[in-house]
Amino acid sequence: MTAETSQTLDRGLKVLKLLAETDHGLTVTELSARLGVNRTVVYRLLATLELHALIRRDLGGRARIGLGVLGLGRQVHPLVREAALPALRSLAEDIGATAHLTLVDGSDALAVAVVEPTWTDFHVAYRTGFRHALDQGAAGRAILASRTPAGRTIPTCTLTRDELDAGACGAAAPLLGVTGLEGSVGVVMLPDSVPERVAQRVVDAAREVADALR
Repeated sequence: MTAETSQTLDRGLKVLKLLAETDHGLTVTELSARLGVNRTVVYRLLATLELHALIRRDLGGRARIGLGVLGLGRQVHPLVREAALPALRSLAEDIGATAHLTLVDGSDALAVAVVEPTWTDFHVAYRTGFRHALDQGAAGRAILASRTPAGRTIPTCTLTRDELDAGACGAAAPLLGVTGLEGSVGVVMLPDSVPERVAQRVVDAAREVADALR
């Protein structure tokens, strides 16, 4: 037997998901068409969501995600980190380099999970909470690459050298197909010990994490 559900709540959640998938917002007419309901229903949904600061409407009337979602989002990082840790541990041990999961936080890239290899004599230190601009380092550049039409469908590995730490190399691949979440999985390595297979291995790890988060 199918459990009893709330149609209004279901529609409200669909509105939030639709708005999370667009950078430029949606009009009442666009939401009405995508939800398959009349404009009056959409107006009521938006008014309720706006009351809780979960959406906002700009001067042109387009609805966008509101700052209220940030309060809900504070609990997201621990859940994402827990889901990603198995793949990060495997990556770190396999490559012999520090593995990390990085998510977009405003205009920055934020490391939310870090795993160091257990068997190496030396490896690059990296810490959870490390923040940097999106256009610096492999983690941020991989995320920016995923915003291009080709990058949304074909996962590729971004390689950098000496961008965030002198004498360190970075490799990262974006998380693809995870609704409402932008991020990347990568490793930070010493330049004289970069395995030839690092690019494919990082892409595979990013795919594993994305699958765990869907």
